[in-house]
Amino acid sequence: MKTILNHLYTGVLILALLFTCDANAHAGQKNKKSKKGGKTEVIKLFNGKDLAGWIFFLKDPSVDPASVFTVKEGVISIKGDPFGYMRTTDSFSDYRLHVEWRWPVEPTNSGVFVHAQTPDNIWIKCIECQLAAGNAGDFICMNGTDMNERTDKSSIVVKKKAQSSEKPAGEWNTMEVACYGNTIEVHVNGVLQNKGTGVNVSDGHICLQSEGKEIQFRNVWLSREKKK
Repeated sequence: MKTILNHLYTGVLILALLFTCDANAHAGQKNKKSKKGGKTEVIKLFNGKDLAGWIFFLKDPSVDPASVFTVKEGVISIKGDPFGYMRTTDSFSDYRLHVEWRWPVEPTNSGVFVHAQTPDNIWIKCIECQLAAGNAGDFICMNGTDMNERTDKSSIVVKKKAQSSEKPAGEWNTMEVACYGNTIEVHVNGVLQNKGTGVNVSDGHICLQSEGKEIQFRNVWLSREKKK
């Protein structure tokens, strides 16, 4: 009986020690998080059900946007023809954007626009983060935007710095665009593809482009430090 009690006592001590260590670890994590400064908020730009919160612009105004931009089972499908884009009604600055995309049939052309400025125009003033097959991660400085890395002033393209990290047609890709101050970084499937500094726009709308053939998007959201 004494032996059994000793074993029980030892077990209780071990459990108590484990609980204390776990509590300290969690406390340390909380302190570490707070030291980084502020709480982070996540804003879902696409609610997974409809296109509430978006405005549509097409090169051909006679075309009904509902025939180009559609939602089914949590996925946005953009027809690609005619050219245009869907943009957020709100403007944003200092954030990290998360976008997932795929080519359902054939890899072609599209883009994610950040810091887009109104009025709406087929080539709206913005920085385009290129999604064109083989070139995902290029920057395109559209309609007067600029950055330090655009050293060839005869071209509006700032080429990506790494080999393509895109996946084949039918597979989902992830693009992360970090926009802080006058700097933009683009990761494609976890690979840093490009970085722009001294960007002459630091806030604006976010757009998903219709250009060429069908492209699909899902899980479109951004995170930023929560404003007090």
